[in-house]
Amino acid sequence: MNEIIKVKNVYKSFKGKEILKGLDLSVKEGECICIMGRSGCGKSVLMKIMVGLFKPDFGDVFYRDEQLVFDDFSKLRKYRRRFGMVFQNAALFDYLNVYDNIAFGLKYNYKIDKKEIKKIVFSVLDELQLTDSAYVFPAELSGGMKKRVALARALVLEPEILIYDEPTTGLDAIMVRNIDRLIKETQIKRNTTSIVITHDVNSAYRIADTIAIHSEGVIKELGTMDEIRNSKLKETRLILEGEIDE
Repeated sequence: MNEIIKVKNVYKSFKGKEILKGLDLSVKEGECICIMGRSGCGKSVLMKIMVGLFKPDFGDVFYRDEQLVFDDFSKLRKYRRRFGMVFQNAALFDYLNVYDNIAFGLKYNYKIDKKEIKKIVFSVLDELQLTDSAYVFPAELSGGMKKRVALARALVLEPEILIYDEPTTGLDAIMVRNIDRLIKETQIKRNTTSIVITHDVNSAYRIADTIAIHSEGVIKELGTMDEIRNSKLKETRLILEGEIDE
């Protein structure tokens, strides 16, 4: 698989506290990579740098071998459109129904008439089995349904890369498996690259092609599920044993 995103020797600090300390990461086109690490280790900072929302203090980000220029807002905006974001809390607009939440990005970022927007939105609603909930408001949805709507909102923009921020947090075991299955089916059906930030070891085992262990501001280990499962590295063992928040 070809490399789609490369993070090279990236440093990032906030208020004098160094978060990323020369981090390197390669993401291959079409894969599902799970980034795992202790709370507060900088996983979300890394995500925002990859999307072009944060500028690194030092180091580079490449998209298909082309270096990102963080000061070129026009190019950066086009680059960001390659991404779809599925946030931990779904981040739906409470005052909009499901249809309008999903249509929001199409209405405000593209010149598309209402009939075409409706066609696109209902196509994704049907794909994710949400058609019956099109005119329901977020307050009426379960946690799992909100996650599906958040994914639908990302998919209507046809992103190359989907980023999931703790997609299974707060869900019961059955719903976790449903969301995992949805992530994997979306990756395969749409040939998207999936970047998943997660604490859920079992979920990572189910969906990941590659697992990245984020610790002390760098990626300490990168490998397949079997390679990570058999790792002897202390940081990796702590994560796999569910001790990442100690």
